[in-house]
Amino acid sequence: MLVPKSLPRFTAAAVQAAPVYLDTDATVDKAVALIAEAAHNGASLVVFPEVFVPGYPYWNWTMNPVQGSPWFERLYRAAVDIPGPHVDTLRDAARRHHVVLVIGVNERSPHSFGTLYNSIITIGPTGDVLGVHRKLVPTWAEKLTWSGGDGSGLRVHETPVGPLGALACGENTNTLARFTLLAQGELVHAATYIALPVAPTDYDMSEAIAVRAAAHSFEGKVFSVVACSSLTPDIVDTVAGDDPRIRALFDRPCSALSGIFGPDGRPVTDPLVDDEGIVYGRIDLARCLQPKQMHDITGHYNRFDVFRLHVDNRPHTPLTFHERVSRPAEQLPADSEKEEA
Repeated sequence: MLVPKSLPRFTAAAVQAAPVYLDTDATVDKAVALIAEAAHNGASLVVFPEVFVPGYPYWNWTMNPVQGSPWFERLYRAAVDIPGPHVDTLRDAARRHHVVLVIGVNERSPHSFGTLYNSIITIGPTGDVLGVHRKLVPTWAEKLTWSGGDGSGLRVHETPVGPLGALACGENTNTLARFTLLAQGELVHAATYIALPVAPTDYDMSEAIAVRAAAHSFEGKVFSVVACSSLTPDIVDTVAGDDPRIRALFDRPCSALSGIFGPDGRPVTDPLVDDEGIVYGRIDLARCLQPKQMHDITGHYNRFDVFRLHVDNRPHTPLTFHERVSRPAEQLPADSEKEEA
């Protein structure tokens, strides 16, 4: 457990970048280069966007399910296995640059052909996979691509940068999921997002991200490192093609925001909107201490005799075998009975 005199101070990096769309090898190579860049600039924690490897299924929002089905197959073939060679490459990059790495991927199910998860991998500075969190509830049109995860990934990891938890995109509005992390002692929260220009016209994605990050940081008195993907002309060309209606959607500004927010809910540095880049911010976990004297919602500012949260943190699998129990000897027919039969 952290004590006040040992609370870390470090630089965090929130990566706002676009994948090399649906090209897993090239996207992982890009991630490795960005990890090296962030580490060179002093970052000890590097956070990448939601499903950065190898991209987000925008066709769910712009096509009907029949039109989008071939795209689902393309994404499935490009998704990663955990464990697997692409994850090994990311582990090696974290180890070589001695950073804590949080990155979103499309994960193939090890149990069922054709099932995908929106997953966040947390990797320690020694290259060990600390945890994998599968998005609990895919948001809206995302249900056409991803299955829901379980509670086994709702964990806070002890890392050199402090107790670290992570949630994907809309999960950062899920009060109970956020409380589950805070109640485990989370002080650094990684929030991964995707650029969403295809949202309803009255929805400002960059504003929505900032509101969510500020809320979690202020409520929990924690730091939030927010990493959102960005768009490139290649992604627009791939998904929109010659359809002017879809191209008009992708031209919308304010569809992405990345930044770092402090325990008072304010950004510690100017966020980055839409453009590719890396946002750096200094984090001093000692700043989480005094605000908790006023509102510690997982401690003295709660009533655990009134409120109680139960979390099923068991991994859910499609099949459970029970050990075969031999029939007791006294229930077996006697030899004479066998002969008579």
